[in-house]
Amino acid sequence: WGGSAPLLSKGNVTFLFALGDITQKGYEKKRAKLLAPYIPQTQGVDPALQKEPRNQTPTPAATSASSSSKYHRARSGGARDERYRSDIHTEAVQAALAHHKEQKMALPMPTKRRSTFVQSPADVCTPPDTSSASEDEGSLRRQAALSAALHQSLQNAESWINRSIQGSSTSSSASSTLSHGDGKGTSGSLADVFANSRIENFSIPPDVTATTSSSSSSARPATIDLPPSGIVKGMHKGSNRASLMDTADGVPVSSRVSTKIQQLLNTLKRPKRPPLKEFFVDDFEEIVEVPQPDPNQPKPEGRQMTPVKGEPLGVICNWPPALEAALQRWGTTQARCPCLTALDVTGKPVYTLTYGKLWSRSLKLAYTLLNKLGTKNEPVLKPGDRVALVYPNNDPVMFMVAFYGCLLAEVIPVPIEVPLTRKDAGGQQIGFLLGSCGITLALTTEVCLKGLPKTQNGEIVQFKGWPRLKWVVTDSKYLSKSPKDWQPSISTAGTEPAYIEYKTSKEGSVMGVTVSRIAMLAHCQALSQACSYSEGETIVNVLDFKKDAGLWHGMLTNVMNKMHTLSVPYSVMKTCPLSWVQRVHTHKGSVSSCDAFLSLFQSHGLKPEAICPCATSPEAMTVAIRRPGVPGAPLPGRAVLSMNGLSYGVIRVNTEDKNSALTVQDVGHVMPGGMMCIVKPDGSPQLCKTDEIGEICVSSRTGGMMYYGLTGVTKNMFEVIPVNSAGSPVGDTPFVRSGLLGFVGPGSLVFVVGKMDGLLTVSGRRHNADDIVATGLAVESIKTVYRGRIAVFSVSVFYDERIVVVAEQRPDASEEDSFQWMSRVLQAIDSIHQVGVYCLALVPANTLPKTPLGGIHLSQTKQHFLEGFLHPCNILMCPHTCVTNLPKPRQKQPGVGPASVMVGNLVAGKRIAQAAGRDLGQIEENDLVRKHQFLTEVLQWRAQATPDHTLFLLLNAKGTTVCTATCLQLHKRAERIASALYDKGHLNAGDNVVLLYPPGIELIVAFYGCLYAGCIPVTVRPPHAQNLTATLPTVRMIVDVSKAACILTTQALLRLLKSREAATAVDVKTWPAIIDTDDLPRKRLPQIYKPPTPEMLAYLDFSVSTTGMLTGVKMSHSAVSALCRAIKLQCELYSSRQIAICLDPYCGLGFTLWCLCSVYSGHQSILIPPMELESNLFLWLSTVSQYKIRDTFCSYSVMELCTKGLGNQMEVLKARGINLSCVRTCVVVAEERPRISLTQSFSKLFKDIGLSSRAVSTTFGSRVNVAICLQGTSGPDPTTVYVDLKSLRHDRVRLVERGAPQSLLLSESGKILPGVKVIIVNPETKGPVGDSHLGEIWVNSPHTASGYYTIYDNESLQADHFNTRLSFGDAAQTFWARTGYLGFVRRTELTAASGDRHDALYVVGALDETLELRGLRYHPIDIETSVSRTHRSIAECAVFTWTNLLVVVVELCGCEQEALDLVPLVTNVVLEEHYLIVGVVVVVDPGVIPINSRGEKQRMHLRDSFLADQLDPIYVAYNM
Repeated sequence: WGGSAPLLSKGNVTFLFALGDITQKGYEKKRAKLLAPYIPQTQGVDPALQKEPRNQTPTPAATSASSSSKYHRARSGGARDERYRSDIHTEAVQAALAHHKEQKMALPMPTKRRSTFVQSPADVCTPPDTSSASEDEGSLRRQAALSAALHQSLQNAESWINRSIQGSSTSSSASSTLSHGDGKGTSGSLADVFANSRIENFSIPPDVTATTSSSSSSARPATIDLPPSGIVKGMHKGSNRASLMDTADGVPVSSRVSTKIQQLLNTLKRPKRPPLKEFFVDDFEEIVEVPQPDPNQPKPEGRQMTPVKGEPLGVICNWPPALEAALQRWGTTQARCPCLTALDVTGKPVYTLTYGKLWSRSLKLAYTLLNKLGTKNEPVLKPGDRVALVYPNNDPVMFMVAFYGCLLAEVIPVPIEVPLTRKDAGGQQIGFLLGSCGITLALTTEVCLKGLPKTQNGEIVQFKGWPRLKWVVTDSKYLSKSPKDWQPSISTAGTEPAYIEYKTSKEGSVMGVTVSRIAMLAHCQALSQACSYSEGETIVNVLDFKKDAGLWHGMLTNVMNKMHTLSVPYSVMKTCPLSWVQRVHTHKGSVSSCDAFLSLFQSHGLKPEAICPCATSPEAMTVAIRRPGVPGAPLPGRAVLSMNGLSYGVIRVNTEDKNSALTVQDVGHVMPGGMMCIVKPDGSPQLCKTDEIGEICVSSRTGGMMYYGLTGVTKNMFEVIPVNSAGSPVGDTPFVRSGLLGFVGPGSLVFVVGKMDGLLTVSGRRHNADDIVATGLAVESIKTVYRGRIAVFSVSVFYDERIVVVAEQRPDASEEDSFQWMSRVLQAIDSIHQVGVYCLALVPANTLPKTPLGGIHLSQTKQHFLEGFLHPCNILMCPHTCVTNLPKPRQKQPGVGPASVMVGNLVAGKRIAQAAGRDLGQIEENDLVRKHQFLTEVLQWRAQATPDHTLFLLLNAKGTTVCTATCLQLHKRAERIASALYDKGHLNAGDNVVLLYPPGIELIVAFYGCLYAGCIPVTVRPPHAQNLTATLPTVRMIVDVSKAACILTTQALLRLLKSREAATAVDVKTWPAIIDTDDLPRKRLPQIYKPPTPEMLAYLDFSVSTTGMLTGVKMSHSAVSALCRAIKLQCELYSSRQIAICLDPYCGLGFTLWCLCSVYSGHQSILIPPMELESNLFLWLSTVSQYKIRDTFCSYSVMELCTKGLGNQMEVLKARGINLSCVRTCVVVAEERPRISLTQSFSKLFKDIGLSSRAVSTTFGSRVNVAICLQGTSGPDPTTVYVDLKSLRHDRVRLVERGAPQSLLLSESGKILPGVKVIIVNPETKGPVGDSHLGEIWVNSPHTASGYYTIYDNESLQADHFNTRLSFGDAAQTFWARTGYLGFVRRTELTAASGDRHDALYVVGALDETLELRGLRYHPIDIETSVSRTHRSIAECAVFTWTNLLVVVVELCGCEQEALDLVPLVTNVVLEEHYLIVGVVVVVDPGVIPINSRGEKQRMHLRDSFLADQLDPIYVAYNM
């Protein structure tokens, strides 16, 4: 708020004061001086160094110095930045912190990497000083209030952050000293903090991070399957992880949770606010708590107020009919009288403008504007047009001439700030104001014009959002003298606009308040009467002369009364605050500033009655002012109010809690001729009761008349008719809202307690931003906060406003100091204001957006915060304490029995959710393959029938064929392997053999060689030579678990397995026999093994799931034949076809397609190892195009590589002649919910090179059955549905329309394969569920695996997963296998190949990946999708839970300064979209989140690495 003008009168000199900044040095001196009388002197000790014992009460003298009783909170204001400040006595804060001291609570300090945020010194970032101060709204204002108590410094208070737990500092330094690639040394530093883990015999999770962080590339290692930490054969060895981690309090010793998380849990254990009972149903489903009104809250009890009148405006005969007339009178009759003296920064006069000069120069300017800018017929300006006045803060003379020149020409001046850069904070909104006022002309000085930013060719830059402006220089030498006969027309003042003053609203929009000529005149009259100005007096003005009180007193009222203004530039406050008496300018009754000022200068003859606080606003102009008193008049009014009462808008004298009291002083009486009322701040303008705080409204001729060009907003602000409690209008006088909050006290004294723009309404209680700023400043801020720059605003998150505090951090502040200050501020605000802070952030000095006078640009700061552009260097989030309106955790109801569900579905006419592929029995085949039961027989038959038919082609990165295999070659090479197994390995039929090969034909040869010898092949991904420590233990584990008798591999890998590097990771002496198959002798096999029955084991399929479980499943010969046949029928494969495969060949459907299908169906497979794509992204697509492939198979990681890497290379693809119009099916092989956004962007991107939109589809398989769905060639296209995310959390499916809030798009996972039946079952009751209901997917098919291959042959587990019956309603007693995935079946309108309606299967996600939080079931991918959308710098994201805390890990692909921007954004989005509070946010480098060969995130490994402190995070934030 602009100007409350305390006036100092002494003789005939009247002072206008402003309050500004103080430097650190000045602050120290002033503090020492003020405290000197009260500090007991000890010989030879600097008084500033003495500390008072904690328990000693301050001396009475100290108390009186602040002249406000010990615990009162005092308020003061400052003209800067349109806001006022309140100061809290340090005692109040101290008392509040002392109260917290009793609960010794250690907060986990955030972990930060050392390299991050090296702060540049302040002077580097300080922009060159313009005359507008670049410092913030000052410390001076607060000092007086704080100084008396400062010596009883906060430092003595034992810190709330109890240092006894060193964990907080040690672990942070441990992780920050970590060098980038070296993961090994860290586990030691935390080892002592971890309790002995119950899982001691497990292998430690290999260090995932070292894979990438040591290599310079940020590409993630796409081909590493990490082993579990000792969880084998489909079962968690620690029986069930959940039992170890459910307890949030008393985390059991067995969990390896680091001290920080323990500390965090301790802080979260503190009792919350009382639980709130009432709730409302949001969207019929989700229950959000609505705060019940507190029954004890204070309610207003007074009668309805009546409007208060000011004294009548006196009629003085010689008052001019218009302000211009006054200028004409003084300019012609008193030409030599001084009107305005400009002072320089040192306080020396630079130039004095006399009334004569002002008149003649204004006249010249008016004539020039009207007659000299255009031609006679087409003038540029007509009376009534608006022009911008762009004058610097150190040139009041030029401004005054321009302002009066415009008035005389009857054009409307719009004073604005000088723009400094093309993109000033808030500059765009100023542009909007200029545009809406239709301004095309800007007046300025020559010097100012030269200083404006220019383009290369010397033109003034086009400021962002500004209209095109013509710049006119108003220096005298450029003006034309008016002819003798030319006179301006000065009419009697009426309601036509005189000038427009801009104001910035809370949201940052800029509006122009139009002031009419009559209001301008009447306001000057009212001010003259209220301040009893008389002719020839002197005014000293330190305010901004372009607007508000500085303009009203120093530029307008002075001319009316022929007074002399001394204009002191604002920047004087920085260089020489005492260049003339300390200039104080308060906005409202500030006890501290006014009193301290008075106590300091009373000895110099300052009269107490000379200090005149006033309240102003751009709309209502001067609202109230204290009249200069008569000596001996009664002292001003003072009120000590309860902060709690204020938060409910009620005036209560503070009695009980001395800490939260607010002392306010009056701002005098209503203006002469005015009338005032107080109305409720929100809703209809209902008159307040006498003991209620409301918005002050004023009715007089002296206020603004409208917002220029904004009729809607104008009505609401400038034409308010107050109503009574019944809602009927009181009188017909319109009032103007002032934007100030306050009340009228006894004796009609006006009290202001805040402003509407600073109002934060949290859970129905009102808090004032400036009060919170003051609390922050009272907490020893001098060590941490740079020049007292603190911004407070609220953001709307999850159905309520949340308070955010942002402060600039001093460049020399230490981490410990900052963290300590932050945690103390949180407690102080909690204690004094009884409100939680949602987020407290520190940013480097000088980085917050600035207003023209150097204050903090609030709305821009808020926008930066919400968009992630603040770049904090420290941040604390406290969502756990603030967010009290979360829905109640869901209580699991006792389930309805399966029989009732079945009956319910029958009654409702709903079918049971089941679906099936085509029936194998009905398909007629004249297929020769059918007569062969075993794949080995098929290969022998093909080697005789079509010996030269090529089955496999292997390509390298250049796309050239490096190896091929015909039917005969494959058969012959397999025989060699078999004989080597007999000769070298001495193996028997049924022995397990591990195959360790890179993707290629050797792997296929070795596989068939094992079958020929009757051995059981186990394909294993070879270890990564650059990263043995992470990859070799997985190999070792599979070798051990599968009890392999022998390993087949290449020479290179054999050397690697026995190398010295390998010995550091595993025990290389105990490998089973290793046979190198590179140069085997040609040897005929005496006989090829034939299994006695098709139920015999063919091979073992081992895979590491995303939850870190290693499972091996047994595939029988009959399952292999059935699987190959189903795929052959679905994809119509036969010997003349070619397919391209870009997949990993080690497990699941990838292995089947790579090794088995070609031999069975006879088609040619073109094999593309996925890792070759890393060196040539074009490889897969160019192969498909070159060979005119109709069917191709890939993984999500391959698709993602192509989408990200080739998305912007369409022209290159076209130039290479790549065309995908031949592709009929492009199938992504996956064991997860279809990633529809990826497949859709892939389709859209490559549509340009001919890819059909219908081509891309996905498969679905699981451990128990590797191929359940596959799109194939016939049948309808995959369908999609939108489901409600909120219902999914409750295990329900609710179909919604596209675009519904909280909706999730799901796609069908291809078509169910022939011979496969699927049913959806409730996993708890094992009863079938109805159509479109969520349940576990169970499958029955001839190619289901025959069980887990486990060390102990744990039969119960195997029977449960592979041979389960429904608990009810299945007469046939079918055996089903449980996939472990949640999904649903929905009957569509489409027709299936069989002619029936098509049943679509939708996969939602794996059961063992889901997170159970607040009684709801979450799929990690949904939370991750929300998080990835929040900021452009998030490359990848993964979530997991630890001891009921949700941990979010994000990879930052931007610069490290952005790391902390992500913390609030991540917290907000998870709260808004998933109703969850994030416990820990971890920001890491790209490539840290481990991803397996199928492109799936391995969240459990990430969790293990996080808990073992192996991630080397950039930042870890613990939300409190």
